[in-house]
Amino acid sequence: MKALVTGGAGFIGSHVCEALLDRGDKVICLDNFNNYYSPFRKQQNIFPLLSDKNFQFIMEDITNYNAMQDVFDDYCPNKVIHLAARAGVHPSIENPLLYQKTNIEGTLNLLEITRKHPNIEKFIFASSSSVYGNRNNVPFSETDSVDNPISPYAATKKSGELLCSAYSHLFDIPITCLRFFTVYGPRGRPDMAPYKFTKAILEGEWIERFGDGTSSRDYTHISDIVNGILLALDKNFKFEIINLGDSQPIELNYFISLIEDAAGKKAKIITKPLQEGDVLTTYADISKAERLLGWKPKMFIEPGIDGLVRWFEENG
Repeated sequence: MKALVTGGAGFIGSHVCEALLDRGDKVICLDNFNNYYSPFRKQQNIFPLLSDKNFQFIMEDITNYNAMQDVFDDYCPNKVIHLAARAGVHPSIENPLLYQKTNIEGTLNLLEITRKHPNIEKFIFASSSSVYGNRNNVPFSETDSVDNPISPYAATKKSGELLCSAYSHLFDIPITCLRFFTVYGPRGRPDMAPYKFTKAILEGEWIERFGDGTSSRDYTHISDIVNGILLALDKNFKFEIINLGDSQPIELNYFISLIEDAAGKKAKIITKPLQEGDVLTTYADISKAERLLGWKPKMFIEPGIDGLVRWFEENG
């Protein structure tokens, strides 16, 4: 198998590239090293992979249609794992046009080129739990209405799912959209709470806690997310949307206490109001993932956080 992994130098992408190489697949890793966070971190993520004969890195942007067409023509992938995106809820409120261009136009470019390459057997689209918006009914199921996103980022991910559905229907492309729930672990994004809180607590800096700490997230370890992606990649679905989450929401206060325990230090907390675009809880119904993929999360939050802290102490 030859897989094109867009956003392949990022947090999730680099772990996916590693896993594909470990099982003997050929990997075309594409990333534009944008400055949402330090490009040097992304370079570090893939540096160990550059010596693998089955690994090819391409520095390019998914919004460049002609360049992407050349990539497909030159490298002939037979599977696509589309992880590249502008991430982050709050930055999308400040700069929605950038999110539209990357997340919607970039995804449309890939789908349009994919339909012209009949050798492509599977297209995976990375969606997000943010599409569910702010809701009281839990857990979140793939059959729930997701017509009320509360951030431009969430709206772009919902738009990506709709484009995937249309292209699968019109051009018979096997597509699976995976809704990720708050992914954490080694090499995590520095803008996300697991990394930010770990860094601040270890270094004795203040952390900002938005709200009273009773909000909760369905934190899902990177190892479980990668396993879900590979299982979906190897399945023959026409079109599916599938949640990948731990299905065990963790309150923010308990989450902070886990980092404190692993770090052996107490957090210095500044309490602030909830931010625009934030949801109070995320909670995945994973019965569909269990049924269609045979997938269940294996990493409990306590050892997962301990592993994150140990990684940060060595690499952060």
